[in-house]
Amino acid sequence: MPGDVNEETALLSRPVSKPRTPLPKLQLSVILLIQTAEPLASQSIYPYINQLVSELDITGGDEKKVGYYAYQSLFFLTQAATVLQWSRASDRLGRKPILLIGLFGATSSIICFGLSRTFWALVASRCLCGLLSANIGVMKTAMGDLTDRTNRAEGFAYLPIVWAIGASLGPFIGGSLARPHDRFPELFSGKFWQDFPYFLPCLVTGSVVLLSFFVVFFFFKEARSTITVPWKNRKPPALIESGDEEFLRAAHPPTVTFRKGPLPLRELFIFPVIISISNYVTLAFLNTTLAALLPLFLAMPIDIGGLGLPPYKIGLILSTYGIATGLFQVLFFARFVRRFGERRVFINGLMTCLPVFTLFPIMSMIARRSGLSIIVWVLVGCVLGLGALMDTSFGAVFMFVTAAAPKSSRGTVNGLSQTSVAIARAIGPAMSTSLFSFSVQHNLLGGYLVYLVFFVLSGFALLLAVRLPLEIWEDVD
Repeated sequence: MPGDVNEETALLSRPVSKPRTPLPKLQLSVILLIQTAEPLASQSIYPYINQLVSELDITGGDEKKVGYYAYQSLFFLTQAATVLQWSRASDRLGRKPILLIGLFGATSSIICFGLSRTFWALVASRCLCGLLSANIGVMKTAMGDLTDRTNRAEGFAYLPIVWAIGASLGPFIGGSLARPHDRFPELFSGKFWQDFPYFLPCLVTGSVVLLSFFVVFFFFKEARSTITVPWKNRKPPALIESGDEEFLRAAHPPTVTFRKGPLPLRELFIFPVIISISNYVTLAFLNTTLAALLPLFLAMPIDIGGLGLPPYKIGLILSTYGIATGLFQVLFFARFVRRFGERRVFINGLMTCLPVFTLFPIMSMIARRSGLSIIVWVLVGCVLGLGALMDTSFGAVFMFVTAAAPKSSRGTVNGLSQTSVAIARAIGPAMSTSLFSFSVQHNLLGGYLVYLVFFVLSGFALLLAVRLPLEIWEDVD
């Protein structure tokens, strides 16, 4: 009867009233250190990558073509090929060994990057990092293991914060230490530093990642308890309440079965998982597009649609963005989630894409008419502020993905999400940098076609975001 179904759903989805569980400080600190090291290594190359590609002489001296060779997408393509396997392995082998493999891969790849002298050597180093990039999904899985519904907003609020710290220090290190024989000739005058002008920032960031490897090895301890997985055939797993086996057996003894171990992959394609991952993908696509487009816009000469800034200034700007993001997260994210809910926080953050992509052509037009005036710098600050608000969407969507995943298959669901996101992040930078160059070369909409395209795509992303439920799902056992 319809009434019976409504009563059953109400029982299964009844609110949980529990005191906030304290976060395990040591294990949380280890996860946050890993989260800091990842962007520290990956984003330290952004201030000088366009200059490096230009110096390799593969553009034929045409700066308008640099965007075509911004090769960050290769990392995400190789990551997409392996991240699901690493994440599924973490469900069976544990989180710690997979985290160690990921840190080893990041250390090796960044050192190889600094020692590369050809374009294809750079490509190989980034592909190596992508293939061994196990941590991007496992970190979120480990955070889900450490938290529950009562403290998850606080736990996931830390992830963007420490990511912002790494994202601010990385560009600062990359921009400050690149070409040390030019900037600090009294300390780095040897031939080695002339032959490998970008090795120093890679050495510094690689050392931090290696330190994280040893911290995880000696201090990270994961739960060893066996997880019992309730599986209900007539209802989506997202309707089953966390940690209440007796209630489930009493309410529906004929339809609830219990089994151990990760669920088969095909059983994870349910609406809560699909809608959560889909929104994560659109957010990551737009965010990665912005991350690739911003340094390219800052580096390109004013006459071809950029601001013509040197690497050290680009590093300072990207560092400021990271600091702003971190401060905004620590001050407001958990409060926003408790007051407005995960859905509203996600949608509000995603909406910032619309003004962000509008401001790029405005900054360019002002710079062309009056140079780098105070108005341009104010608008750059607006872009950074809106980007900080945009990043609150990540914490919110992480919570949707975590709540949609059965506990025994959290690694697999996070692997699915990161595989999808890696593909989106591979397309985003390649599409944005290439479309930037294409727009400028052919003077499409005055060279500003790229921003119109991503403005429209942001609108479609918002249409998908409103499909998220008003209330987040309960944890699935």
